[in-house]
Formats: sequence, C-alpha cells, structure tokens
Amino acid sequence: MNRRQFLSSTGIATIAAGSKPAAAFAVPPKRATMKLGCQSAPTNDAHLKYLARYGVRNICGYPQIADGRIYATVEELSRMKDLAQKNNIEIDCVGPPVLTSSHIDSEKHPAIMLAKSPERDRDIEDFQKLIRNCGQIGLPAIKYNMSILGVLRIGRVQGRGDCTYSQWKLSDAHPKTPLTSAGHVNAEMFWERITYFLERVVPVADEYKVRLACHPHDPGVPPEGYQGVDRVLGTVDGLKHFITIQENPYHGLNFCQGTVSEMLADPGKEIYDVIRYFGTRKKIFNVHFRNIRGHRNDFIEVYPDEGDVDMVKAIRVYQEVEYPYLLMPDHVPQAANDPDGLQSFAFSYGYIRGLIQSLEG
Repeated sequence: MNRRQFLSSTGIATIAAGSKPAAAFAVPPKRATMKLGCQSAPTNDAHLKYLARYGVRNICGYPQIADGRIYATVEELSRMKDLAQKNNIEIDCVGPPVLTSSHIDSEKHPAIMLAKSPERDRDIEDFQKLIRNCGQIGLPAIKYNMSILGVLRIGRVQGRGDCTYSQWKLSDAHPKTPLTSAGHVNAEMFWERITYFLERVVPVADEYKVRLACHPHDPGVPPEGYQGVDRVLGTVDGLKHFITIQENPYHGLNFCQGTVSEMLADPGKEIYDVIRYFGTRKKIFNVHFRNIRGHRNDFIEVYPDEGDVDMVKAIRVYQEVEYPYLLMPDHVPQAANDPDGLQSFAFSYGYIRGLIQSLEG
C-alpha cells in the first residue's frame, strides 16, 4: 500500500481536506456523577408530590414508625419506599428518630450520647436492626448525628428581600445553662462514645451493605468547649480522625458543606481541598450543598448563590472526585410568607439542578 492509499483508507485524507468523519471524532457527552436530592420531611404523599414537582427524584426518607420504636420494620420501610416510587422518587437514604441533630436536653433518645448503660446498648441494638432492615429491602444508606449540643445559633439577621438568615457569632453566644444534662464531656470522653458506637454498628453495616453517614458538629467551638462539651467533630482534623475509626467502606460522612465551611478560617479558599481529601477517600456518602457568608465562629447561612464559597467550583470538585450520591439543600433562608421554607427549597433545587446540568455539556 502506498502513502496515498494509506491516507485514504484511514480517513486522514478526509480530515486533511477540511472535513472529518463524525463517528470517528464524536465526543461522548459528559455525565454528572451526582444527583439532586433532599432530606426535608415528612415523607408523605403531599410532600413527595412537591418534591417531584421541582425535579427531585432521589431523597432521604423518614418512615412512619409505630409504638415509639427507634427502628423501622421491613414493612414500614417498604411502605415508605413504595409510596415514593409511586411518585417516581427513589429513597437513597433513611433518617432514623435517634441520633438526631437536637440538643441533648430535648433529645428523646439520649442514651448513646450520654454513655448511659444499659440503655445505650439497647438503643444500639435497635440501630443494628434498622441497618439490617434497610439492607434487606435495598435502602443503601442511613444518616445520623453524634451530637450533644445540637445546632448552635444565636438568632436571625436580615437577608435579601424579606427573608432572614440564621446566624452564629461565638462572641455573642450565651448558653441558657453552663452545662447540659451530659455534664462535662471532654475530647477523650466524646471519642470513647463515638468509638463504642462505631465498633458495634459498622460491622453490621458492612455485612448488610448499608452506608452510615455521620454529620459533623454544627458549628465547631473552641477547644475549651461550649456548655462543657468539646465538639470533636467540629474540626477538619476531627473528621479526618473519625473516618479512621473502624476503617470500612460503609463508614463515612454526611458531608455538610455548610458545616465544614463553618470550621474554616477562609472557606472560600479552603473548602475545595477538604472536599478532595474526603472525596478521594470515598468517605462522602451525602452532601448538604449549602453556602455561608463568614468564617469559623462568625457566619450567616445564605442562599447558595450569594455566599463566600464558589458553588460552581465546588460542584466541579465533587465531579472531579467522582462523588456519586446526593447533593441537597439544607438550612435555607426563611420568610414570613414562606414559614416552612418551601419556596427557598424550590429555589435551591433549581440552582443545584442547573449546576449539575452544567457538568453534562
């Protein structure tokens, strides 16, 4: 075969002439790795239809649990799953009625975080039952908190239009009581409680292939603590240590980008490498994709398009680390004519969906 025949047979001559075979040079479209989600409650027909209206197809669900139990039965989980599927929505995560983000003095099931035996062993056994039941019907993740102080805020400030933003400013914070019902809980005590729990639930999660996603402490506080409590999951270093306890692919984070931003001196510069750290290690199981204005010890929670974090850059980092799960709004601004935040959530759904679509061009 001479040179002219070779060029003709490979199509190179056609390219050189100024046209190229479409099939030979077609670039497959990009596909976003993550999905728009939400964790707002309740998981009933009316709210599911609201979510579907705004294009939310994957959610964290809350089963209706009878008899005051802290675990849902297979039947209760199945009813929730079936109801969601009737609205073309999948349940990608489950929120239990234990280990919530509430303050320990108002928590209905405080024994695990109080290290109160034998009650904590009973509650851990029930959490194990929830893991087994989720695994049995294919619900792939459970989110939870290991918090004593709950979500700390001091009030609200004026936002754009007629909305208000939630605020935390440590210098202006004055707890109602010097201590909680937990008393003094230093770092060593807090890590013992976390480790005790993880040693008993992570092996079950591994057996039933259910990811356990823990939320960071919101917000972090100084090393000397707040209300007598050292919030060990309130720093990036604390979260790094957390994921090394019970090394397992089913042990990871409900990565609240807003909360992690609240840990940083300059979130607009620092958050992206934090996402990379946990994302490359496949320890991000869920993302609260929200924004703040401010920094550690002094911030407000704003709409996603107006904070200090570049959300376009952030979502590209999640794509870079091939994060495959939910991006969901959280802690949205409030307004008098939108007391449940449904309008603010709808705005956030559209914003997040638009960013996801921008990755697929």
